[in-house]
Amino acid sequence: MSLPDKGRLLAVDWGEVRIGLALSDETQTLATPLETLVRRRGKRFPMTRFLELVAGHRPSGVVVGLPLTGEGHELESARAAREMADGLAARSGLPVEFWDERMSTARALATIREQGGSTRGRKADVDALAAAVLLQHFLDARRARAR
Repeated sequence: MSLPDKGRLLAVDWGEVRIGLALSDETQTLATPLETLVRRRGKRFPMTRFLELVAGHRPSGVVVGLPLTGEGHELESARAAREMADGLAARSGLPVEFWDERMSTARALATIREQGGSTRGRKADVDALAAAVLLQHFLDARRARAR
């Protein structure tokens, strides 16, 4: 199921402990950091909070970052992200699309440093910003394909 081209999109940047979230505007032009969900290692995805955010922001679809190796291969983390995405789609009823998330965290860290900021003690901010970087890349690529 492909994502609609109108309405907000919610991005999920998967991590074993922290899951960054970002949201687009209604025109799918601009992505902004939303929140970082935290779970203890080995515990379930915080679905209740995710569904609260879905109800509050009413996205039309979800973009899930797919963690790939530098060569573009899927390892265990990619399989875990796919499994999580299946659960998100089933529980929210929203269409889900995957997007290569390689370098999203590195780009988020670089952005913070370029602005003279520090990442010390700001892991949650970095993860939400990484989700925004991921979503913005998706939006820009989608717009370029449409041209």
